[in-house]
Formats: sequence, C-alpha cells, structure tokens
Amino acid sequence: MCPPPKLPPESIQALFDEMENFQDIAAQLKPLPGELPVLDGIDIYGEVIPCSGAIGGDHIIYIDFKKRFDLAARIRRAQAARRWRVARRLEENYRQAGILLADVAGHRITDALLTAMLHQAFLLGVQYELEISGTITVRLFEFINKRFYQSSAVGKFLTMIYGEINEQGRFRFISAAHPPPKIFSFEFDRFVEISEDRLVSFPPIGTVPLRDDVDVRRHSSLLGHKDQYTVNEISLLGHQDILLLYSDGLSEHENAAGESYFPAHLEARLREVKHLKAPEICAALREHLLAFGQPADDVSFIVIKCQ
Repeated sequence: MCPPPKLPPESIQALFDEMENFQDIAAQLKPLPGELPVLDGIDIYGEVIPCSGAIGGDHIIYIDFKKRFDLAARIRRAQAARRWRVARRLEENYRQAGILLADVAGHRITDALLTAMLHQAFLLGVQYELEISGTITVRLFEFINKRFYQSSAVGKFLTMIYGEINEQGRFRFISAAHPPPKIFSFEFDRFVEISEDRLVSFPPIGTVPLRDDVDVRRHSSLLGHKDQYTVNEISLLGHQDILLLYSDGLSEHENAAGESYFPAHLEARLREVKHLKAPEICAALREHLLAFGQPADDVSFIVIKCQ
C-alpha cells in the first residue's frame, strides 16, 4: 500500500481555510431558535451545548404564536370566511407556546445542515397549518417524516419532540424516538413518575413511512411502516414544578470514570436550584454538568417552570 501523498504547506493552509469557511457557512445556514415564549405563569429557557465547534446536531425552535404571527388578522380573516372553528383555535394560540427539540444522528458540522432543513420545513408547515386548521396538527409531522424518509440517507435521521405548553400548565406533545420529558416536583423534591401511556413514542424522523400514507406503494421500506402519530398529554404542573426536555447527550452524559450524570446528579442539582428562574436553572445545570465531565455528544435541555 502506497503512503498518502504529502501536501505542501500552502495546500494544507488552503484546506484549513476552506474548512473554516465551510464552518462559517454552516453557522449562517443553521437558524436561530426564535424568541423565548412569554406566557402568564410559565417560565421557559433552553441551552444547547455543542460537542465540538460552534454548531452541532441539536436544535431548538420556539413558537410564541402571538409574536411570530399576526393572530388578530388571521382570526378576522377566518371569521369573515365563517370558519368559526379555525378562529377559535387561533384564539387559543394567545395562551400557549410551541417548543421543538431535535437531535440529528451525529454532531459534525454537516449534521447541523439537517437541522436547518427541519427548521425551514417545520416553520413553512406551521404557516399552512394555521391557515388551514388554526393550530398545529400531527399532519405536519407526518409530512416532515415523509419528506425526510424520501430524501435522507438511512444513517442520517433525527429524533424529535414537539410540544405545546399553555398557561394552565398542560403540556401536549408528540415524540419521534426522543428521550421522554421529566418532571421535577418542587413539593416532593425529586423527579416524579409519568405514566407510560402518556409517553408514547414513534420511530426517528425519516426512518420509516406512514402505514396509511396515500403514496405508500411508491416507496419501499426495509424497516416496515409506522402508525399515525398520537399526541401525549401531561397535566402539569404544581406550583414551581419543573418540566425538563432534553436530548440524549444529557441522559447519556458521563464523567471520565464512566459514572452517569443522569438522573441522580441532575436531580441533586435541581434540588439546589429549584427556587430559581428558568434561565438561572439552565445556567446552573450547564455549569454543573460541564464540571462533572466533558460531553461526548451535543447536550440540549429546556426548562419549563410553573411560577
């Protein structure tokens, strides 16, 4: 076997320059999550800690409906068309917010491009959903899954959780192979169990098509098919309770000795900071887990706290 050819110094420098340029482009292509939602009685904040570099495969999207969209104009238009059900659903969006957390398989710069694709597809779909239904339905995620299945390589898929929290503390969500939410009880000072029937999850986005899709015969599937997404509901939260959404970078985080951070060390830290606001809790968790050990994967988490 011949040894690889040696590159002259100027070629090596050109290669490094090109990689820097690619990272800059990727950072520009990966969109921002959007403004933090503002709801009465609900405090929300999130963190993304890339494993390497400035960007990675985890991504958050916030949907504060009253900030992103002119709900009043949409309601007037629906009422003028006598679409009363759509108008009522649009009205509900004043008192709720959406949160999407996605985790692409891998944490390289190129993996971040998949999250950019998801970001644009999701927000475009939200526009159509509000126009047609006045609310986001599972139909949007069926279309996203179908599009990724038809266009992504088998090894490139993503897990995802999308949920909507309202001002009464009700959290409704769908999960595509994403780690389940955790609830930390302020009163009981620990994580509390969530019934398994409220944590239904489906295969990762882009791995298998919908069984009942109208075009299912046009696309073969070695891994079979999936059922239609169903919506889970958790009736949150007690006063000062914390709902935690996170990627597997948090749930699988370890120190150099192989000791797991999740859930015991995480729970212990939450006991110490449970009285703080969501941004301060996130900052404390970030500092604590980084002191515990160097992450081997992108780490993301979102704190939703009842005030």
